[in-house]
This record gives sequence, structure tokens and C-alpha cells, in this order.
Amino acid sequence: MMMSRRSYILFLLLGITLAGVPAGAAGSPPVAQQAAHEQQAADTVEVASEVAAITLPDIVVTAVLSPTAVSEAIRPSAVFSDETLQRHLAGTLAQTVESVPGVTVTSMGPGTSQPVIRGLSGDRILVLEDGQRVGDVLSSGPDHASAVTTSSAQRIDVIRGPSAILYGSNALGGVINVIRDEVPRTVPGRATGFTSLQGQGATRGIGGSSQLTVGVTENIPLRVEVSKREGGDLRTPIGRLVGTQTDVRSVAAGTSWVDDWGYAGGSFRYFANDYGIPGGFVGGHTNAVRTEQERAAGRLRSVIRPGHGLEAIEVDAGYTWYRHHEMEPPDILGAQYDREIVSGEARARHAGWGPFASGAVGARVSWEDFGFAGALYTPNSRRRTQAAYLLEEIRLDPVRVEAGLRYDRVELEPEEEDASSDIGHIRARSFDAVSGSLGALLPVTGQFTLGASVGRAFRTPDVHELYSEGPHLAANSYDVGNPSLETEKGLGIDVFGRVTGQRVSAEATWFRNTIAGYIFPQATGRLSRVRLPIYQFVGEDAVLTGFESQLEWSVPAGFRLEAAASYVRGTIRATDEPLPFMPPLQGRVAIGYSPVNWFVEAETRMASSQERTGRFEDPTDGYAVFGFSGGVRFTFAGRPHVLTLHLDNIGNTEYRRHLSRVKEIMPEAGRSLSVTYRVVY
Repeated sequence: MMMSRRSYILFLLLGITLAGVPAGAAGSPPVAQQAAHEQQAADTVEVASEVAAITLPDIVVTAVLSPTAVSEAIRPSAVFSDETLQRHLAGTLAQTVESVPGVTVTSMGPGTSQPVIRGLSGDRILVLEDGQRVGDVLSSGPDHASAVTTSSAQRIDVIRGPSAILYGSNALGGVINVIRDEVPRTVPGRATGFTSLQGQGATRGIGGSSQLTVGVTENIPLRVEVSKREGGDLRTPIGRLVGTQTDVRSVAAGTSWVDDWGYAGGSFRYFANDYGIPGGFVGGHTNAVRTEQERAAGRLRSVIRPGHGLEAIEVDAGYTWYRHHEMEPPDILGAQYDREIVSGEARARHAGWGPFASGAVGARVSWEDFGFAGALYTPNSRRRTQAAYLLEEIRLDPVRVEAGLRYDRVELEPEEEDASSDIGHIRARSFDAVSGSLGALLPVTGQFTLGASVGRAFRTPDVHELYSEGPHLAANSYDVGNPSLETEKGLGIDVFGRVTGQRVSAEATWFRNTIAGYIFPQATGRLSRVRLPIYQFVGEDAVLTGFESQLEWSVPAGFRLEAAASYVRGTIRATDEPLPFMPPLQGRVAIGYSPVNWFVEAETRMASSQERTGRFEDPTDGYAVFGFSGGVRFTFAGRPHVLTLHLDNIGNTEYRRHLSRVKEIMPEAGRSLSVTYRVVY
């Protein structure tokens, strides 16, 4: 859930004891004043320090031209940083951000949690690292895990709604950006960084990460990072979800040359994840599947600040290699996904010029190779993308307007064409699309703001949706593609009201997302020759409508009340049938007490029953789950430390998420205690 960021800083309370200075020395005779001054010079000055808390505004840097306070953002946004990030930090990215209104989780176990925003998932949500696409295969199946680790993140931005201008296609639902500044932008005066440790009871998991940035010279910083996390089977109130262990490792390094003109440098990251997918149940795979992920990514980045009205010229180039194995017992390759990406982007940002407060023009190109092996029948393919865009922010006091336009061309080419395939004519496809957005922010009073935005975004069908024909064993499905699918074209409308006060902040948003050619795997109710349920990819016009609301109320004594609720209703327009896998009405209420050095919070997470289900989809009951968290902040050896505890599902309630792919056999996690420790240096 979006909350005001609390940055706990040290400030000095100077207590100067001047021995021998009599009261009223200022009015003493000159000889007495001189004696007093001499005594002051001889005395030791004692400085007492004390920890105090001040509230600073959350700053969002994703999908905007320049860092902007969340209270001034045109799109509904949330920021996780500092203590807020630590309090919500979980084993996966989706679980870390699920407290944001409109965000929920779909999974087949603790290692496969995927984010869902406003009912949209897969590659309709862009997951980024420092503004760059991750390049995994998260969108190709519900059993696929994200190749992103959150334990080393400095901050995470969550943008809800179409955000396609800066980032291109596939941003129909929103953007999640994990920010680490892997290519350092500044040279620290001394070694800086952090070390964190985390334990989680539901999986008997333990992990940690450490990051350090040093100044090699006055112009060269060096950043290094290492993290590891492992856990066992998920424990639920009725037993273990067998075969859902995880083992995640990551290392990274980055450096740059920093000067008055800007900076230029590069970074490298290696990520590996071994995790399990459950099996052994009716309608599922016979045995648990072991999945092995590997990702290596390199990046070159330069930011030049020429001045004279041109704020910055940004140049990015990246290479990503990704491999994904799904191993059947004992050691049989069930599926293999390979992916290589080479990309480049250039962007120029200008400063204020007349009514234009800021603006950007940019272009992006990428080349991708997809490889498949094992039981998958999807042909190896290539994809090429070219794009150009323009985004401007205009201040027409008191209204602030943002307008953007983008053109994309995507070309998909299978390694071999097949006109006689059972699924249709497998052939090369090309897609052209224009995206646009227009948003406005109107301050009505000093504390109340109205905002609205409309955005046209698009999404091209991926290789799996176009060309697949065969079993996806780990996902318990037989997937049938459609080579004739067209692009999804979405028209999203957001209208919101926002209150930003000293003690009360609130926001309520209504949205409507109309998507022509919405692609999804339609359950056919039939079984394949290998006894797996057949899912046929189809494109139907759909509409998703809903709301999001949140409230935060603080009182001077340190107490805080938070509440949030969200709902989305998805419908196939031609038949008026519900879209499958739509989350129900859900909410969160929390009451906390947070003085300077410690905090406690009690929360309730709720969801209603979901009766609007797609074909062959079962309804789920509603639930309410209670949790409690607390933490302490202290300084030791001159370094700030934070220790946080979170007790989830206090009552060991047996409940099932509607978006869980294994809800028929196992509920969600039972009572679980998580502990997180972090020291900053």
C-alpha cells in the first residue's frame, strides 16, 4: 500500500556547557566579559545527538520525466523505499508490492509469485530493473518466476495504468521498476552500503544481501553486490505444498566515470534461481518439477548534461542472456526456454522552455532470439523492435498537462514457416502501432487535487501465444497458439481525487480499460493425448472497470490509521462473460503506533468471495487474515540499524486466493514469523 516515506535522520542538538560563565555575562563589565570569553575558549564543547523523525514526501522516478512527489504524479503511483521497503520486503517482487491498492498475486507456490495489476498480468505489466526490461520468460506461463531479486533494491516504484510512452508496448496494466543504480551516478566521499538478513517461517527460508559502493578515485566509483536466499516447501494450515523449495543467488558489479558533464559506465549482473513446482494431484502433473533459471545481463549507460536548455542526453545499451530449464524426475528435460536480447536507447530531455516545463524525445531498438527445447513444440523465433517517442509536460497555471506520442514497429519471424500446421499458418508477422497519452492535474485547493488521464497502449502477441502447440508440463496445460492473432489495443481512462494534508492523505481512483483483441488462454474443457487440459489462445474484445482507494490518517501522538480497497470487473464484450482469473474485491486496514525509535502495527487483509468466474473456473470464498508487525531502530558503532518482525496469519486461517493456480489442493501460507535486519554504513 502506498504510504508516506519516513526517513529517520540524525540531527544535532547542540548543548554547550560554558563553565564559569555567570548568568547575565552579556551585561558584565568589559573585564568580566573578557574573562568569560577566555574561559569559553578554554572549555571543551560537548555535542549531544539524538535520533528524531521527520516526514519527507515519496518521490517517484518511473514513467515521469523528472523526479516527482507522489502527491503530484499524474498517474496513480506507489513508492517502496527505506523503512517502508524493509517492512514489506518478501521473497518475491510480487509479494513485496502486493499491499498497493489494485495489486495482487498469482502463483503456483512461493517461488512463482507474479504481480497482477488491475486484473492484468504477464507481459501486460512491465517489470524493469533501473528502467531496463528484465528479459526473462515470466509472461510465458504461470509456473515461471521473475528473474529479479528485491533484497538489494534501493527502492521500488509501482505505476498503475497505461504507461506506454517511455517504455513501449506491454504496459497496459502498469510498470514495476526495481531501482538499484547499478551504474553509479556519483562518487561517495566514503564507503557506503548496507547489509541485510531475512528469515521467513512459512518456508523455513533464510537469506541475505550486501551492497557496497566505494570511491576508487575522485572520478571513479565502484559498486558491488551479492545476495542469496533459500527456502523449503511452503507450510499451510493443512500441510506442506510439496516440491516448492527455492534457492536464489545473485551477484552484480558496476562502475563509471563521473565528472561535471555527467557520467558514463557499465554494470554486470548474474542471477540464478532453482525452484520447484508442485505436482501429484488430480488434473496436475504427476510429480513435482524442478526449474532452473539463469540470467546474465550487461549494461552500458551514459548521461551527458550539456546545459543551455538541454537537461540531459541519455544513452543506454544492454545485452541479456537467459536460460530456463524445467526438469522432470529423475532428470528429464521437460521444457527449455532460451532468450538473448540486444537493445539500445537514446533519449534527450530538455528543461523549461516557455509553457513547456520539461520534455523528452527518444528512440529504442532491440533484437531478440527465442529458443525452445524439450516437450515444447514452439519454433525458435526472432523479434525486432524499433520505436520513437515524444513526451512533454506543460504548465498552464494552475493546470499541469502531460502529453505523449509513440510509434512502435515489431517484427516476429519463426525459424521455419509451416503452412500445414494444425494450429494454422505459422509465418512471419509484423505489427505497427501508435500509442498516445494525455493527462492533467488540477489543484482545487491547497490540499485537494483532481486528476485525469487517458492513454492508448498496445501489446503484440508473444511467440508462445502465436506459435505454441504442445504440453507445458510444469503448468499442467497443453497450450495451443494462434498464428493469426492481432495486437491488443487498449484505451485506458483514469479519474482520481487526491487529498494531501499534514495529518490526512487520501486518494480515490476510478478506471476503465477497454482492450480490443485481449489475448488469453481459453480453457476448452478437453484433454490432450497426454491427458493435460487444453488451453487455446484466443483474442476477444474486453473491458476492465474498477476502483482503488486509500487513506492514511496520522495523529500527533504517533498513531496512524491506514485503509485501502480495490476492485476490478473484467468482461468479454461479445458474450458478456466474465474474464477468467479476475481478483475479487480486496482491502487492507492497519493501525500503527510509531514514535521515534520503534513501531508496532496490526493489520487485516481481506477479500470477498469471487463468483464471477470464466469457463471451467471455480469460485472461491472470501477471507480475512490478521497480522502484526513491529520493529526497532537504533544506532550502534555510529551506524543505523533496523530490526523488523512480521507475524502473518496469526490465526493460522485456512484461506485460498482466487488467483492461486493450486488453490484446489492447498491453501495459502499458515502462521508465519518473518524477521528482517538491516544495517546501513
